[in-house]
Amino acid sequence: MQNFIIVAGLVVPVFLIVALGYLLKKLGMINDNFVKLSSKIVFTVSLPALIFSEISKTDFTQIFSLKLIVFAYAGTLITFFFVWFISIPTLKTATDRTVFIQGSFRGNMAIIGLALIVNMYGINNLGKASILLAFTIPIYNILSVIALTVPLRRERQLNIIETLAEIIRNPLILAVIFSIPFSYFKLKLPFIASETINYLAVLALPLALLGIGGFMNFSEIKKGFSLSLYSTTLKLIIFPLAMTYLAYLFGFRGYDLGLLFILFACPTAVSSFIMAEAMGSNSKLAANILLMTTLISIITITFGLFILKENNLI
Repeated sequence: MQNFIIVAGLVVPVFLIVALGYLLKKLGMINDNFVKLSSKIVFTVSLPALIFSEISKTDFTQIFSLKLIVFAYAGTLITFFFVWFISIPTLKTATDRTVFIQGSFRGNMAIIGLALIVNMYGINNLGKASILLAFTIPIYNILSVIALTVPLRRERQLNIIETLAEIIRNPLILAVIFSIPFSYFKLKLPFIASETINYLAVLALPLALLGIGGFMNFSEIKKGFSLSLYSTTLKLIIFPLAMTYLAYLFGFRGYDLGLLFILFACPTAVSSFIMAEAMGSNSKLAANILLMTTLISIITITFGLFILKENNLI
């Protein structure tokens, strides 16, 4: 029971900030424009500042793990192709299938995941998680574009060059690239620059979590409920259970096992809705999957971490 209370104390505050964002939106204290602009600030400024700050202060040789990255890639590909395979006979509508695939495999590691890592291990242990995030962003983006175009047979939209260029320009990846020389050669920023980056970094996770809450909308949750629940079951129960067990068999323990569990157990990323809407898929279903996975992940992540902690695996 003590471990459960400890884990709940680490997980619940993250989602209470999300709930606060929803409440502020309902009270009219924030609006859609605030959510849009704050998300942009988080993605382009404060979250890159956080990632740069933590990696640059850490010894790169100590936080880079090829084994961890290879497993994360393999696990992501397994979940992606598995959900694609089972969606073919069960979902005849291409616009539903594209959203179902993306919503079932793409997790919100950049916000929910990093927030959980900070609560569990402290902000000074964020370096390895940031490196893993930088490597998973490209594969998430590439697979998401494939999922949103191939079933609709609009291959002309699948421009590999543009996709790769967008990935390289991603502020989170740029933050990792620029931070590596500081980490590897143990370089120090001038005090003023370092303090400015630290101030920006502090904004990242609370503002991002408020934005997720402000984005949530319960008005159409009944539409496509069964399909959303199907996707949620895969995203929050089946895949985390399978991938964490495989990680255990491959010898991952402690921080690394906890990190992999969080990677696969995170709710669906907000960007899945944005991409679905931009590419003409069923954006309402995407919003429902996002909402349902976010709500239910409070329970699944708490119990998952509790089981791992109770067995002294993390």
